[in-house]
Amino acid sequence: MALGHFAVIDTETTGLFPGNHDRIAEIAVITMDRSGTILDRWETLINPERDLGKQSIHGIRAKDILGAPRFGDIAQELDWRLSGTLVVAHNLRFDARFLGAEFHRAGLALPGFFLPRGLCTMQMAHEYLPGAGRSLQDCCDSFGIELHHAHSAGDDAEAAAVLLSRYMELDPDLGDWDFLLSEAATTAWRPSPPSGLLAPALRSSADSRETHFVERIVVRLPEVSGPVEHQDYLALLDRALLDRYLSAHEQSALVALADELGISQATVRELHARYFASVSEVAWSDGVLTDEELNDLTTIAEVLCIPGEQLEAVSQRRQETTPHVPGSEAASTAFLEPGDLIVLTGDMSRPRDAIEAELESAGFRPHGAVTKKVKLLVAADPDSLSGKARKARSYGIPVVGEDYLWGRLLHIPDN
Repeated sequence: MALGHFAVIDTETTGLFPGNHDRIAEIAVITMDRSGTILDRWETLINPERDLGKQSIHGIRAKDILGAPRFGDIAQELDWRLSGTLVVAHNLRFDARFLGAEFHRAGLALPGFFLPRGLCTMQMAHEYLPGAGRSLQDCCDSFGIELHHAHSAGDDAEAAAVLLSRYMELDPDLGDWDFLLSEAATTAWRPSPPSGLLAPALRSSADSRETHFVERIVVRLPEVSGPVEHQDYLALLDRALLDRYLSAHEQSALVALADELGISQATVRELHARYFASVSEVAWSDGVLTDEELNDLTTIAEVLCIPGEQLEAVSQRRQETTPHVPGSEAASTAFLEPGDLIVLTGDMSRPRDAIEAELESAGFRPHGAVTKKVKLLVAADPDSLSGKARKARSYGIPVVGEDYLWGRLLHIPDN
């Protein structure tokens, strides 16, 4: 049976509430086959017919959308591009709600089965990246995937497509991949493109926005365990707090989502408290709370209604730190045991598959992604700033060079 394709999508929006005032301002579709090969990248700005909302987040300027099509202008082309595909997104619930609202506004509707059968790479991280954070950046860092311009629909969608391909590499024999793609191929509803396709409208320049404190710590937050509904609520909260401010529309969107998911007021308060505690842990991770970090924690506490005593406890906290001696983490191999996971990164002096074979012969398990279960990261350059290296350091996983790999771990003379 012929296989369909994945349609990895991403949207940038004017806000968080598709059922009322907010609209899609940019959309991208990455078409990818079962092998992980990207076949097509289509993206366009969309005139939302209203103000652009928080431009500091998505970086879209008003002059860029003046000549951009409206959603209704590209709805039939988008419908054709999605026909016969399996939709994928990072936080699919968010993008699906906006797509549904925009198609309805345009007088069209996607088939009822299409969005519900899609795949969410954020939710799939629970299985393939246990312990990783929710954000696309966090998941990409676990595999060393580059995310060039966060909150650009095209780059976010392409990064999510590569992320999905890494998941498939970790679980190549899972029958669901082929089953879902085959089902997609047999349920295509628009075989031919509409006439008169419009030229996409693209951003005039790359996103040059600075990353502020809250945006950085959201990327690094540890996973919060709980039901899928709790993760969906926290993902929306992540997005809303990127600029450290909750507008009235964003508050309404959070209330509406909690109601939609059946989350009680008491549970929402608990999720806010756990969210604030996680932010505090990241802020104190270096043993110092700067004035900027304290101000941002104060802002978050205010918008989430965190009790004053919890904020005061955080501001008064003192944490003893042990001076780090460079290279001390590689002093011995006593912490490693047979079966431990080891990740490689960078261009080594020997082929990757040859090194992995040596590790397997020594009783270790080469792994493709950095998770909390990984015991060691071997880098071509131990000072690497790659996503894998950053992730390993954030988890406290030792990062070592090839000398350690050959001399201490495998006891093989380096060529």
